[in-house]
Amino acid sequence: MPRVALVTYDPRPAPSRDADLPVLLRALREAGAEAEAVYWDDPEADWAAYDLAVIRSTWDYSWRADEFLVWAQKCAALTRLANPVEVVRWNTDKRYLGDLAAAGVPVVPTRYLAPGDTADLPADHEYVIKPTSGAGARYAARYTPDDHDTAVRHLARMHAEGLTAMVQPYLTGIDVSGERALQFFGGHFLHASRKGAVLTPGTAYDAAKVAHPDLQPWTPTPAELSVAERALAAVPEGDDVLYARVDLVDGPDGEPCVMELELVEPNLFLFLHPGSVPPVRDAILAAAAR
Repeated sequence: MPRVALVTYDPRPAPSRDADLPVLLRALREAGAEAEAVYWDDPEADWAAYDLAVIRSTWDYSWRADEFLVWAQKCAALTRLANPVEVVRWNTDKRYLGDLAAAGVPVVPTRYLAPGDTADLPADHEYVIKPTSGAGARYAARYTPDDHDTAVRHLARMHAEGLTAMVQPYLTGIDVSGERALQFFGGHFLHASRKGAVLTPGTAYDAAKVAHPDLQPWTPTPAELSVAERALAAVPEGDDVLYARVDLVDGPDGEPCVMELELVEPNLFLFLHPGSVPPVRDAILAAAAR
C-alpha cells in the first residue's frame, strides 16, 4: 500500500483555496493508498515515511523561494519528490523563458532587470512588469509609456526586496483570445482550460487580483499542443516530470507562444475537469510504485 504526501501550504487564518486537494486525497484513498495532505514547511513532517511526495498547492513558495528550495532538496534526499528537485529549482526562476527561447520554443519576448539595473522601460508600447519568482500575478502590473513614473516606482519596490523584474510587451491578443492552460500528467496531455486577461489597466502591482478570471474548459488547437510539447521537451532533466501546465497566449503574429511553464505547483483545475481525476490518480500511484 503506497504512502503518498500531497504537499500543500498553510493559508491560515484563511481557508485553503485548493479545491482539488480533497478530491485527490479521496481518490487515492479509495484506490488503497495512504494519502495525506502535508504542509511543506511543517517541521514535524517525516518525509522519509512516504513513497512519494507530490507538490500540489505550495502557493506561498514564491514569497519564500530560497527556503522552499532548501526544503525541496531535503525532501528529495528522503523520498521521491515530484516534480524532481532539479526541475523545481530551474522552474522557480522565470528566467527559464530564456532557456526555452534558446531551444527554439516561441515565448513571450522578455527582458530582465535585476537590482542595480537602470529602469530601461519601453517608450512606444504597452508592457508588463512582474517578478522572476512569483505566482498569482503577485507584483505584476500592466503599463503604458505614459505610466513611466509609476512603473519606475514599481521596479524600485521590487529591487528593494531583492527581486529581479521581467519586462514583457503586453500582447493585446490576450484581451480577445485569453490565456490557454494545457495540462499534462504522467507524460500525457490531460486537459486544457481558457481564462480571461488577469491584468487590467490601472490595477496597482500590489493589489489583489483574480488569478483565473472567466475560467472555462478549452479544446486546444494542434498548434497549441505542438508548442506545449516543444516546451516540455526543452526542460533540462525533464524526463521524469510527473505534471506540467503550459500557459499560452497569442503572439503578434497570432500564433501561440509560451507565457509561463508551470512545473512546481500548478493548479490542475480538476473541479473544471472531473473526468481527469482517474488518470491523475493512476499516474500518482504509478510514480509511487517505482
